[in-house]
Amino acid sequence: MSSLFPALAGGPGERVALRFGARSLTYARLAAAAGAVAEGVRGAGRVAVWATPELETAVGAVGVLVAGLPLVPLNPKSGEKELAHILSDSAPDVVLVGPGAELPEAAQGLARVEVDVHAEGALPAESAGDADPALVVYTSGTTGPPKGAVIPRRAIASTLDALADAWQWTDADELVHGLPLFHVHGLVLGILGPLRRGGGVRHLGRFTTEGVTRELASGATMLFGVPTMYHRIAETLPGDPELAKALAGARLLVSGSAALPVHDHERIAAATGRRVIERYGMTETLMLCSSRWTPPDPRPSVRADGEARAGTVGVPLPGVELRLVEEDGSGITAYDGETVGEIQVRGPNLFTEYLNRPDATAAAFTQDGFFRTGDMAVREPDGYVRIVGRKATDLIKSGGYKIGAGEIENALLEHPGVREAAVTGEPDPDLGERIVAWIVSADPEAPPTLAELADHVARRLAPHKRPRVVHHLDALPRNDMGKIMKRALTS
Repeated sequence: MSSLFPALAGGPGERVALRFGARSLTYARLAAAAGAVAEGVRGAGRVAVWATPELETAVGAVGVLVAGLPLVPLNPKSGEKELAHILSDSAPDVVLVGPGAELPEAAQGLARVEVDVHAEGALPAESAGDADPALVVYTSGTTGPPKGAVIPRRAIASTLDALADAWQWTDADELVHGLPLFHVHGLVLGILGPLRRGGGVRHLGRFTTEGVTRELASGATMLFGVPTMYHRIAETLPGDPELAKALAGARLLVSGSAALPVHDHERIAAATGRRVIERYGMTETLMLCSSRWTPPDPRPSVRADGEARAGTVGVPLPGVELRLVEEDGSGITAYDGETVGEIQVRGPNLFTEYLNRPDATAAAFTQDGFFRTGDMAVREPDGYVRIVGRKATDLIKSGGYKIGAGEIENALLEHPGVREAAVTGEPDPDLGERIVAWIVSADPEAPPTLAELADHVARRLAPHKRPRVVHHLDALPRNDMGKIMKRALTS
């Protein structure tokens, strides 16, 4: 197959490829360090990496991939039980770490290789095929132990090339983000994406609005983040004109990993004149949808602008087949913005299997090869996809209606007394399920009442979508990617 990183061999050698704070590597230095990693893991099966937000993680990942071996990113915040399960299930031969890194007890029995970013090595000839595994990434495991999704090399290449097509992503782009590197958002999109294009990465280590301002004001062109980060940006913008100016000058602002509330979309747009693009993907599928960007002017110095429609994730990316289906498996053809169905997808971007779980793998796919995402959505007349929630936790059947939790959450967030909101369903003897709102109040001393919130939602959406119960919380439970853990919300 063709190289995942053509710029490493004979590319822009003196251009900075990776920057983590004050530490950086040019393409020439990255090629040498990655070559040394590849030599150090020669003959191994799977290789784990202790995925801290540091230069060593990025170099280690590139080195393993150019060696043609499967990489298992390890979340440094995993608990002992979860980490022990992942290591037992994936059985890596070696773990890559930064110099002097301390590993928990569950990982101490592994052979350890320290990544030296100053080492010299030759890049091996890439001999792995398109279908060979590149990554084993473990899912969140909300209904049992995490499952290892085996992601082939073709999925990485096809996803990154499809995003390049949709976003006009080129070697002229410099990406800034502060995402963790143990998941596909931060690692595949945030590190491998710029390296495949021949551009640059500026990793913040830890997300701060000051870091975003600094990097965008000094030449970065793109920002990737999760809704929690964009919420902090929206909260900071009114009192920070430098942040507003930096965001206004960026070419592309992208949010993912969870839905970005419409309220935050609008606050950012009002302060900067820029709209945030939302894209849609999963561990098992990499990227599936995004809004497309069309430059208003062919000159590369002119910023590209396109329609970033709040509340939608755009249209399917090139190569992705997407359909909506009813509960009985029949297809939905109505693009009316109202008919809800489960998203199923097929394409080269998909994972091949859950490691050691043939039963789960078989259950995840239909007979004609579509992956069952478990996400519920509607399609607008022009094909835009609007996700309304997860089938297991966000589809509420109340009074004969199928209701997506996401649109109610967006409506609640438009209430001035609501800082954060989540919506679930619970059994109701009359309605089947009743809508439950979980609220973090803007003013805990004067929280909005159920009657206020119900009327607010009914006027914006429809009466049958109003909450029937409200719970006030100090904070919503979230995972490392900023997603609300709804299974932890129980009455």
